Amino acid sequence: MKTASIMHSALKMRGIMLASLCIAIAVLALLPPTVARADTAAEINRDVDIALQSLYKSTPSARKMAGIAKGILVFPDIIKGGFIIGGQYGEGALRVGGRTTGYYRSIAASYGLQAGAQKFGYALFFLSDDDLKYLKKSDGWELGVGPTIVIMDEGMARSFSTTTAHAGTYAFFFDQEGLMAGIGIQGSKITPFHPGK
Repeated sequence: MKTASIMHSALKMRGIMLASLCIAIAVLALLPPTVARADTAAEINRDVDIALQSLYKSTPSARKMAGIAKGILVFPDIIKGGFIIGGQYGEGALRVGGRTTGYYRSIAASYGLQAGAQKFGYALFFLSDDDLKYLKKSDGWELGVGPTIVIMDEGMARSFSTTTAHAGTYAFFFDQEGLMAGIGIQGSKITPFHPGK
């Protein structure tokens, strides 16, 4: 009886998650076509270059971390929007040794007290080979499950040095615009994709 109750709860939670994802996709469908369509590889690479330059200029510790990172996954433009139920979406590229080795999407659904729209970018710096392998092997990585991610806020970024960095994955946010309070990537799902040429 207890097993049936657990299975029922698990199925109910899965149904809620599926409904949330469907609603997030519907929200994304309402975004302007330039946001919803996939960019070409050249456009994504250009945007990643610009985003990294902006991040390094505003946050010198990110440039230092780039010198020891095994790889950097950059999402230049995450678009977030919603009213009670929302979604966020963005496309980016993985850089290893300064060159692009893959393209990824970041998508998330959320619900709760929220209203508005927001745009921001984020970069994940992989300091260990194991975490980078996890990204490459997974068909879809849900942030918060798997490798630990350290969010580099302003205080941590100021005190960072290459001697205090530990293996793991570090997240930097940049270029925040919009009226929605707070930025979050917890629960975002990162999946590989192949953009047009």
